[in-house]
Amino acid sequence: MKLLQLLPIGNFDGGLLRELAPLMANLFRIPTEVLAVRLDPEFAYHGERQQFHSSEILQAMQRYVEPDSWRVLGLTSVDLYIPILTFVFGEAQIGGPCGVVSIHRLRQEFYGLPPDLDLLRQRLAKEAVHEVGHTLDLTHCEDYQCAMAPSHAVEWIDLKESALCEACQARIFVG
Repeated sequence: MKLLQLLPIGNFDGGLLRELAPLMANLFRIPTEVLAVRLDPEFAYHGERQQFHSSEILQAMQRYVEPDSWRVLGLTSVDLYIPILTFVFGEAQIGGPCGVVSIHRLRQEFYGLPPDLDLLRQRLAKEAVHEVGHTLDLTHCEDYQCAMAPSHAVEWIDLKESALCEACQARIFVG
């Protein structure tokens, strides 16, 4: 049986992982588990940017892909980037087995606002669906409410739903 596996990266909140698992299982109609192992992201830290290179993390995540892995989604609280962008909320291997999402810039506190756990949960779910969608060969969607809509700022995430639009759903086969 294939599984969507959630991989904690660094010091990630176990409660958020456990809450995300059933949501992802329901949406993608695939059993979801939280892996007992944890990936230390320090190898991907770049001091000149004070951020973690998400592509390097994705590469390291390959070793967690097992024969029963459908997809492996890494979840972290560190600040991610790719060289051509100031930051990313996440990154995925288009058509590949791995994706990663960071809550660093999804937290209200990052913007100098009071914590909002419900909003953080919503944003995390949307970005998790988005990155898993990329692993299923989905590209960015023009429907601003679709989870596959691009997110260049946190406000764009807040406009989205945590589900795929009908057109994106029709483009994937889960199984």
